[in-house]
Amino acid sequence: MFTKILIANRGEIACRIIRTCQRLGIKTVAIYSTVDQEALHVKMADEAYLVGEAPPHDSYLNMGKILDVAKASGAQAVHPGYGFLSENAGFARLCQESSICFVGPDPDVMEQVGDKICSRKLARKAGLPILPGTDEAVANEHAATKAWELGFPLMVKAAEGGGGIGIHIIDSQEELMPLIERTRQIAESAFGSSRLFFERYLKDASHIEVQLIGDQHGNLVHLYERDCSVQRRNQKLVEETPSTAKLTPRLRRRVCSLATKLGNFIGYTSTGTVEFLVTADGSVFFLEMNTRLQVEHGVTEMVTGLDLVELQLRVAAGEKLPITQDDVSVNGHAIEVRVYPEDPETFMPDAGDITDLHQPVGEHIRIDSALCNGYTVGLDYEPLMAKIMAWGEDRGQAIKTLQRALLEFRLEGVKCNVPLLRDVLATKEFMAATHHTGSMPIWIEEFQIRGQKKCANGKMRKNGNGHKNGYKNGQANGHKSGQENGEREIAAAIGVSLAMGMKSAQPMAPAAFSPWRLYGRREQLLSRTLGNRGWQ
Repeated sequence: MFTKILIANRGEIACRIIRTCQRLGIKTVAIYSTVDQEALHVKMADEAYLVGEAPPHDSYLNMGKILDVAKASGAQAVHPGYGFLSENAGFARLCQESSICFVGPDPDVMEQVGDKICSRKLARKAGLPILPGTDEAVANEHAATKAWELGFPLMVKAAEGGGGIGIHIIDSQEELMPLIERTRQIAESAFGSSRLFFERYLKDASHIEVQLIGDQHGNLVHLYERDCSVQRRNQKLVEETPSTAKLTPRLRRRVCSLATKLGNFIGYTSTGTVEFLVTADGSVFFLEMNTRLQVEHGVTEMVTGLDLVELQLRVAAGEKLPITQDDVSVNGHAIEVRVYPEDPETFMPDAGDITDLHQPVGEHIRIDSALCNGYTVGLDYEPLMAKIMAWGEDRGQAIKTLQRALLEFRLEGVKCNVPLLRDVLATKEFMAATHHTGSMPIWIEEFQIRGQKKCANGKMRKNGNGHKNGYKNGQANGHKSGQENGEREIAAAIGVSLAMGMKSAQPMAPAAFSPWRLYGRREQLLSRTLGNRGWQ
């Protein structure tokens, strides 16, 4: 086992990795940018090094600087967390060339699976069912023909995409070229590649993923499945395990079997997740594979009693897996929600200093976060602030515990999506486990109508974070037309942007480039004219 590792990440995942290392007696080295000097992961680590300015390419994506720190500190391994360099095969190879272990799979495997077009071919060779789609990148001059052959609706997806970025649904030929161009721009700015492919759109399916862990001795096991169907614009909001309320025992065995089949076919090592779309009639289709620790790994830990970070470190150090498939069992039910800094009314990102914070504590509640009083929420990086998880002996108990935790969560200074999460957990579809990837837009419309009715009755709803909000919706109760409401939404979005810009009384230098900021603003503005094109 390693005695010292460098964590090439920040925020809640860096803190999460440090906690496991502390339990195992492993020294930790943190890196940070100029805006993260007072961050919690910097304070928790045994050593911390500045690697650059706020822009990711100057700091958390600065491979040369990170490796220099690893060598100078004597770190034997680099744990990339998720995001940033976690699925960068080039960085994994540089680590190998520097005699530093990259905590992750073999770079060749990572490269093959990371390319979504290549991964479709691998899955087909392994015997997994895949959605109809293109086997090569689609050029603009061939787009219309390929789309016509495949049929509508279809998805246009970034070949090097990840995290739900670079995916749009196309319903007709008229939408084809504008959305292709939009997706290319997003893919180029976020991933450095504009390669796209088509895949048939599967309406109202569930997003089911299977957690794998493999070692370098040919052993691979699954840790069962997670349901990640609650998504807004391809971004997961709620994850849970197991999916017994939605999938039959036979279907659960099938998706787990397909995932291990692919893992064994490619000789997978480390933690990884195979993702599927599952229809109401039980059809299963391979979606993609993520070659890293998932954001939602905590719910799997809560029901299996296993520490996935510890298992990652042990197999990276060359140890055999300490468990077999027969050792893995599921106890109870766990659900996670993601807390983002965004206005629950306009969904515009928010930023600022946290002036007051209360995070719930109690039996069967787990919070992974890097939040503290005085913490600055910025727009430079992926905006996840916290993950709130709850365990119960069954799904109903887990939901109740999580609802209570969300009621106790208080955050002042920055708006967040907690009110939306509470509403989602209370829907009859979620309670009955009949929800799917198309549920979120329907729910949001229902929440807006309900908020409009409350406003009409002279009531305002408070979001639990020091801000009052009334949802808006076109033609709710005949009060506002769709056009008038759309204008109000645009005005609200502009108002939020102006307010954010005025938070500092001092002149500021032009903001550095951030793909997260650019993507969020582009999606917010374009959605006003092209409509919501998430999983529907």
